[in-house]
Order: sequence, then structure tokens, then C-alpha cells
Amino acid sequence: MKKLEFIIKSEHLDDLKTILTNCNATDIIISNIKDYNNEKGYKKIFRGTEYTVNFLRRVKVETVVTPEVAEIILDKVLQEIRISNYTDGKIFINDIENVLEIYAV
Repeated sequence: MKKLEFIIKSEHLDDLKTILTNCNATDIIISNIKDYNNEKGYKKIFRGTEYTVNFLRRVKVETVVTPEVAEIILDKVLQEIRISNYTDGKIFINDIENVLEIYAV
């Protein structure tokens, strides 16, 4: 199994969700996060004082799929969402040995 983690801009979320559901990725976790990297951020004025905003809003999408499905998803994401620029996002790929499901009794 492969765990795919996508850190993307929120405007790409609907496209990514469509790709994942079309590839039968059933368990999808979506989180709002803040990213700090080499980008300069932007300046904002609040009550007359200028602030530099370094943390940029991103969306983190996680799913666990088979290696074959992971390759299909990655190909489609790189073609359709075009994560080619360092500001577009990141993809992390991890191997998963076991998955345990917890059921409440």
C-alpha cells in the first residue's frame, strides 16, 4: 500500500478530489494547514500597522491506495493540476506495511 499526501493550494482541491474519487480512493482525509517555506509571503495592513504574513494557507489531502492506483493518481495529478512550480504544492509518497481499523464496541 502507498500513502499519498498532497499539500496544495485550496483552488486545486476540487480537481484533486475528482481525480481521487474517479480512481476509487475511498478514504480521503482533508485538512486545512499553514505552510512556511521559501516564499516571501505577503504584506497586510491591519489597523494602520503593516504585517508580513509568512504562513500561507494550504490544504493537505491524504489517502492510502494500492501501488498501481497510486501511479495512476500521480500521473493524472501531474497532468491535470500541474504541480510543477514549487509554489503549486508538494506530494509525499510513503510505503504502508499494515493498516489497522479501530471499531468502537
